[in-house]
Order: sequence, then C-alpha cells, then structure tokens
Amino acid sequence: MQTQLKENPLMINRTKNILREFGFTPLGIVALALIALAPLFIDNQYYIHLIVSSLMFGALAMGFDFTVGYINIVNFGYAAFMGVGGYVSAILVTRMGISPWVGLLVAAAVAAALGFLTGILTLRLRGMFAAIMAWFLGIVLMSLASNLVDLTRGQLGLNVPLLFPGASKEPYLYTMLVIVIFTYIILRRMINSKIGLAFKAIGQDLEAAQTSGIDSTKYKVLNFTVSCAFAGLIGGFYGHFVGILTPSVLHTRVTVEILALCYIGGRGSIWGGLLAAFLVIPIFEFLRPLMEIRLIIYGLLLVLVMIYYPGGLAQFLNQVLFYAKDLLPFKKQA
Repeated sequence: MQTQLKENPLMINRTKNILREFGFTPLGIVALALIALAPLFIDNQYYIHLIVSSLMFGALAMGFDFTVGYINIVNFGYAAFMGVGGYVSAILVTRMGISPWVGLLVAAAVAAALGFLTGILTLRLRGMFAAIMAWFLGIVLMSLASNLVDLTRGQLGLNVPLLFPGASKEPYLYTMLVIVIFTYIILRRMINSKIGLAFKAIGQDLEAAQTSGIDSTKYKVLNFTVSCAFAGLIGGFYGHFVGILTPSVLHTRVTVEILALCYIGGRGSIWGGLLAAFLVIPIFEFLRPLMEIRLIIYGLLLVLVMIYYPGGLAQFLNQVLFYAKDLLPFKKQA
C-alpha cells in the first residue's frame, strides 16, 4: 500500500508532464469532455449541427494561426485550399467510387502538395507579396471551380455523398472532435519542437533568424504545407458533412472569417481560434438577418480586440485564470 501511495504521485506527475507536452490543460480537457458528452444532453440536431460547425471553423482557425501566428505570413488563399480538399474528396467518391474516408486523406495530401508548390513560388517573397500571391491563387482556383462545369458542375453545386447515413449529426460531431484533437496535437508538438523555435525566430525577426543560420524558406514552406494539409482535410470533411459544394467555398470571404476567428481568439495561441469559433459561430447563426453585414461585424470585433486585448480571448482567459489562482482559499506556502 505504501509503495502504491509513493508511486501514485509519480504517475500523476508523469501524466501532467505528458499532458503539458501535448499542450493540454485540465480546463481544456474538461471542455473537450463536455463537447463529447453534449449529445447526451442535447436532443435537437440543429444544436449538434452548430457544435460541429464550431469545431470545423475552430480547426480551420487553428491551422491558419499556425502560419500567421508563428511565421507571420497571412495566407489569404486559405479557403481555396479548404475548397480544393472538398472538391478532391467529392470527385474521387462520386467519379471513382473511392471511400469518403480515403477521400479525406487524399484531400489532405493534394492540399499539402498544392501548398508546397505555392510556398516554393511565393514564400521567398516578403511582406504582403506572399499574401497577395496566395490570394491570387485562391481567385484562380475559384474561377476553375466555376468554369470546369463537367467536373465540378460550377455554380449548380456538386452533390457530395455524406459520411454517415441518416439525419443524425452525432457521428459528425465525434469525427470532427477527433480531427480537432489530432490537429491540435500535431501543431502543438511541432511548435514545442526545435522546428517550432525556428518558426518563432522567423516570425519575430526574419533577418536575425537568417543571420543565425536558419533556412527561412525551408521552414516557411514546411509551415505553409502543414497548414494547407489540415485545410484540405477539413475541407474534405466539410463537403461530406454539408452534402454540396459550390465555388463560393473557395471565396476570400471565407478566409476573412477564419482570419477574424484567429485574431479574436488570440494570434499565436493555436487554441484561441477554437474558443472564438464556439462564441462567434453560434451567435452569427442566431443573427441570420444580419448575415449580409457579417464581415462588417467581424471587422468591428477585430478593431475592438486589437485596441483592448491584442492577445484576444486567449490573453483574456489566461489573465482570468492567473488572477483566479490568487483568489483560491488554499494555496501552497513557499
């Protein structure tokens, strides 16, 4: 018994270290558990649909933040990579009879390859040039999706087989939750590695990073490729979740919404975009009459965040937790 009591603290410490290594906090684990248990308490499929949408856009914001928050590159074509993933998976399933699950993996691979080629061509440029090139690529891809009618059905929309039969959204919730956790773990592990140190050095001071011997182009292309791979994966899921794809999914407007979630959540935090999605997406859904001016609302939110909380919701929550510790009735004495 005494041996077990001595080993338990060691096991607890090891568990805590492992969780920290993968970027999980007790509060984060509780939040994920609540999402996983939501179908037990929510019968309305509409609300489950909202949760899935929040997870999806939160995951996209995490992938976007991986680039803008660490190598300081704004990928204005991000929605295009998501859309490419959706169309690739949908075409493979409808035209070749491939399983949607295989289609998701191929979608991620194709988006990663396209991101790699785009990065090779654009990330040697500096400042807004790389962002403009990525934006231009998004416009080209959206134009192709509109004009290749025989392949994509253009503005009519491409019907996409669903991942799961029936009207229940619960399987989609658990699938997307797994994708979110997988995305977060991979991104966090990369950030906490030596590769992540190179990303941070490039984002903070590109010239100093190059002077210290860091191959900035190589690391920027790596970062960009990984981000696009997750965009493609989530885009593939989006197509099989919604059931139809139109060229509008590649529009820059979608990128702006993802960018807004990233900055509102807290640039450079990774998880902040997910938190912002769970606050913003449901609110916008309930304010459908204002959807025509939603980009204006996003702009106002961005201005407010930049003025009062440049670190976004992540900074706000970290401050709340910091001060909450001082209010605890029982604290360890130094």
